[in-house]
Formats: sequence, structure tokens, C-alpha cells
Amino acid sequence: MSNKRDSEGAETPKNPVKRDKTTSFSMNETVNFDPTSIGLPKDWSLTDWSDLKGEPVKIPQDELQSMLASLQLGDGNNLGTREGKIALDCSVRETKNGTYTISTTDFFFPLVDNPYLQGRIGAANVLSDLYAEGVDSCDFVLMLLAACRDMPSEERTICTKEMVKGFSDACDEAGTVVTGGQTVLNPWPVIGGVATSVVTKEEFIPSDGAKVGDVVVLTKPLGTQVAVNVHQWKNSNGSKHWKSCSAHITEDDASRMMHEAVCSMARLNKNAGSLMLKYKAHAATDVTGFGILGHAQNLSENQDDFVGIELHTLPCIEKTPVINEHVFNFRLTIGYSAETSGGLLVCMSPEAAPQYIEELKKLDKGSDAWIVGNVVASKERKSIITEDCKILEV
Repeated sequence: MSNKRDSEGAETPKNPVKRDKTTSFSMNETVNFDPTSIGLPKDWSLTDWSDLKGEPVKIPQDELQSMLASLQLGDGNNLGTREGKIALDCSVRETKNGTYTISTTDFFFPLVDNPYLQGRIGAANVLSDLYAEGVDSCDFVLMLLAACRDMPSEERTICTKEMVKGFSDACDEAGTVVTGGQTVLNPWPVIGGVATSVVTKEEFIPSDGAKVGDVVVLTKPLGTQVAVNVHQWKNSNGSKHWKSCSAHITEDDASRMMHEAVCSMARLNKNAGSLMLKYKAHAATDVTGFGILGHAQNLSENQDDFVGIELHTLPCIEKTPVINEHVFNFRLTIGYSAETSGGLLVCMSPEAAPQYIEELKKLDKGSDAWIVGNVVASKERKSIITEDCKILEV
């Protein structure tokens, strides 16, 4: 017996999806999303409501830095960046009573089919910047939400509620709460927020303390942009890119790639951040829109010492390097492929790193982390990928 349809052509769900508040998802949620399970039309997909579909959305790094330098924003009192300038993702400020506020904001456009997962990824992405400061908790979050004005009203209501539910569930998992925010109508659905922690000086790690001899740990694999695009090519009729992909990967390969990417993006960096104090990390950032090398360079430029980062290993979601090489150049293997809700890039002593990785793997239920580079002396504070860099498929 078929389900009933409403006036917009959506099916009334027989068995609405029951979800817990963890980041363990089935492929029916990550890859084979059935919109009728939440009352949407069977051919509905969130990515159909945005023109960007997996493309990088950040202002190019050089352009952004040049603009910020010319505007001379800030007062030089940001903590954790060389000369106290606006540079890394968080604003770290000392308050009048001697505590410190760490705050950050981020948002992004549709890159997965499932609006619930879009919301979860949006929250994980916002919170990641706080975790890169070594904090283990977020005091509160303000949500930034744009509902799609062009969707039929009932579809918009369902979609927006699912995005908000995903965002809220991720905040619950993080032990924080949404206390307010702002909502608008917009051509594209957008979700993100502002996250804030209030801490003492002993409860966070400033991002400017990397030392020569440190190793660099990455806590999530690279390749999310590649995986998201392959999934969308596979589901697009007559896609020339998917035709090229099919010479190198199977549909099952593409599905596994997308599943791994979505699970990674939806996973919080909470454990990776909370262990930084225990293992005496010296500095960190998260890997997002500028790619791993772009963020490594940004990190090295803001260290007190004259240091750079040499990346010798790039752990990539399986099969993403072959797509990058033979189908479309996302600049994955040269470190500039954009990531969404990527891992932390943590500088710490070589003695502490193996123990940090071992404990993190237990806390994150088997998800791996890797030593990917070294902190070296550099008068130019230059970060590079070594000539013999190993591309590791995971």
C-alpha cells in the first residue's frame, strides 16, 4: 500500500526515522537518504536548493588576508595570535574579571542530501574552532538559520525543522545549549552559529606556542569536498564527471566514500580538543575551507617562535586521491582542497603524540588520527608539503 501524499506531492511518512544523539549513522541516512521518511517528495534533495553543491565558498585566503590587513581591524589584544591580531578562527579575549571568552562563528550551505545531517554538520563545524583552543566545553551557542524562501511552504517547514533538530542534537552531544540566534528567509538554506566558552587561563591552550621539534597530528581524514562532489555527480543524470569517475571507481566505492565523509563531518572534535591539555599540546587549528596546507600556513604565521610546518603525510578518504588525479583537480594532494568540519591540526611533543592518538581513538570509537608533519625552524614562518609526502588512503 502506498503512503498518502499531501498537496505538495510529499508522502506522509509511515515510519519516521528514529535517531539517537550520537554520530553513528547508517548509509540510509548518509548516502541513500529517503526523503519520504520525513514527509518530503521522493525526488527531494537538500543540495537541489543551492547553486554551490560542494564547491568551496570561502573568500580566497590571500584575498582575505590582504583585505583584513588593509582595514586594520581589531585592537591588538586578541590572545593566541602573534601580535594579537585577527588571524585564526577564534576570538580570545580577557574579560574585566580575569576570565577569558573564546568565541567563534561559522555557517555553510547545503552539501548533503539529508537536512538533519546538514544541521549536525553545521553545529560540529562551528564548535570545532573552540575545540582547537583546547577547551572541553562550550557554554552556549547562538544559531544562525536561513530557511529557503523558494521551497514550497510545507517542504520548507519540514526541511528547516530537520536542520534545527540536527543542529540541536549535536549541541546536546557536545554538552552545550542553543540559547538564541537569528532567522531569515534566503534563496538557499543555510545553518551555522556562534559558539562561546568562558574559561580560566588554565583551561585553554593559546594557538601561538608551537615549538621546533613538535610533531603535528591530524584528527580526521581529508577528502570531504571530493567525496561530496562524487556523490552529487553520481546522482546527476548525464554527468560527464561521473562518466569519468566510473573508469576508476564503482558506485559502491562512491557510496562508501560519501558515507565516510558524512560520518567524519558530523563527528565532533570535542575529544580531540579536550585531550590537548592532558597531553600538553602547544598550538592547534582546525582544517576547513583553506585546506590542510592553507590552515597550516595560517597557524605557522601566527606563532611566537619563527617556525613553519612540514607536512609529510596526507591521510585521505579511500579513492579520493584517484578522483583528484584522473577526474577533477580539487588540489587535494597539494593541500588546498576545502574541507567541511575537518579535523584538528595539533602541534605537540613527539613523546606525547602516540599516547594522544591512542586515547583519542578509544574515545572516538575507533576513528583514527595520524602524525602528519613536523614543526621546524623557519624565519619566514613557511609551511610546506614535503617532496616525498605520502598519500595515505584510509
